Amino acid sequence: MMAHHINEEDCISCGACEPVCPVTCISVTDDDKRRIDAEACIDCGACAEVCPVGCIDAE
Repeated sequence: MMAHHINEEDCISCGACEPVCPVTCISVTDDDKRRIDAEACIDCGACAEVCPVGCIDAE
C-alpha cells in the first residue's frame, strides 16, 4: 500500500488537509507545515483532493 506525502516546501500551512483525514495521520511540524505519518496513512487521497496548492501526492 502506498502513502501520501506532503511537499513541505510547497505547503502554505492552510490546514485544509487535517480535518478530512479519516485516520488523523497528519501532524503539524515546528515550522507550521503539515506532515503525513506514512505508516498510519490508508491512502484514501482525501487530503490531496482538498489541498489548494496540490502539494500532496502518493509516494
